[in-house]
Amino acid sequence: MDKIIEKTEAFLNSWHLGPDSIDMDQYCSQFLQEMDAGLAGKNSSLAMIPSYTTTEVSIQPGSSVIVLDAGGTNFRTCLVTFDEELVPHISHFKKCGMPGVKHETSAQEFFKILANEVEPLIDLSDHIGFCFSYAAKITADHDGIPIVFSKEIKAPEVIGMPVGASLLNELAVRGHNITNKKVAVVNDTVATLLAGKAAAGTTAYGGFVGFILGTGTNTAYVEKNSKITKAKINSNGSQIINVESGNFDLIVGPLDKRFIDSTKNPDDYHFEKVISGAYLGKFAHLVVSQAIEEQILSERFSKLFATITPLDTTRMSHYLEMPHNKEYDLVKCITNEEDATALYVILDAVIARSAKLTAVNLSAAVLKSEEGMNPRYPVCINADGTTYYKTKYLQRYTEQYLYEFLERKHHRYTSFVKIDDSPILGAALAGLSLA
Repeated sequence: MDKIIEKTEAFLNSWHLGPDSIDMDQYCSQFLQEMDAGLAGKNSSLAMIPSYTTTEVSIQPGSSVIVLDAGGTNFRTCLVTFDEELVPHISHFKKCGMPGVKHETSAQEFFKILANEVEPLIDLSDHIGFCFSYAAKITADHDGIPIVFSKEIKAPEVIGMPVGASLLNELAVRGHNITNKKVAVVNDTVATLLAGKAAAGTTAYGGFVGFILGTGTNTAYVEKNSKITKAKINSNGSQIINVESGNFDLIVGPLDKRFIDSTKNPDDYHFEKVISGAYLGKFAHLVVSQAIEEQILSERFSKLFATITPLDTTRMSHYLEMPHNKEYDLVKCITNEEDATALYVILDAVIARSAKLTAVNLSAAVLKSEEGMNPRYPVCINADGTTYYKTKYLQRYTEQYLYEFLERKHHRYTSFVKIDDSPILGAALAGLSLA
């Protein structure tokens, strides 16, 4: 087996496909430079969007907040109440389809549908936290202005409208007193960071990072206001920054370039197309096809591989989880041990490289925050997303690379948490942050 492993690793190295092709110092330095440029309003692949939201939220026992969560194709509403020990409790939960999914909707109809769901809760709290998981500019008064909706949502009139104010206006038309109502709109990654704060309890964290690795990827961290020079912000204090890290301009090797050029909008979201769930399996399919072309995998494997549907991230992961399970289509392509071993090494390398790049992303966020220097007060990383937790070895390798680079080399310390209902809990804190 040594010979086929050496041959496969030589193939991977020739295309910069293995984790050894990632120089964490180099890529982390590039990431930090792009972050600095984005904060200064200079040309950068990282938008570095100010959230105007801090982690310094004072939660009073018994306080309640109305929470709205617009993400994907669903709109969720609920009430979050913090008990005497500040433990959050979710009640009045309801879910419906987002307006604009089934057919194009006007702005008037869009906000009427949202108001229909919010109206039963409107008298339960003056604070409203709105997790809005679409591209939006956040304003200084904590509203959100949509820039573009994902392809599932057809509501072009809503683009450019403040969603918080527009919702309150619709409620006012219905006769509700909105004088004391306050809405805080946050991105889902910002909400994920805040959820880490909400669930911290008595745990002493030095800082917070929100990280999502699912279909796509994004990161949020806390930055000093004095370093956000592109916006007119009081230099005192700090706030959460939505990095939009999936757009980091990075193409590792020639096969990556070929793959990215084949995607929709090849000029955008290079980093997301290297590590996220929507793309990782598709990229692995291209890598396996190249291995077939270079005779790393046999002609018999090639014929069987041609009969299965293109890989996705889940089916790629299945082979590493259970490489002898005959129910999996990749296992069905195997007729000899050399192919079986080569395929395992290839898929493992693709995931390991993704994990190392994920570690670059997280390392940059922690280093930029200037927190985590005391191991007794680590940075809390609330990681969310099925790709991170469900893809074989991805979580394990990421934490391994972080330990080697961030902790052993830079003496920065982190602690991972996984918090259920992160968008809801984070939006609740955002809502309570408004005086």
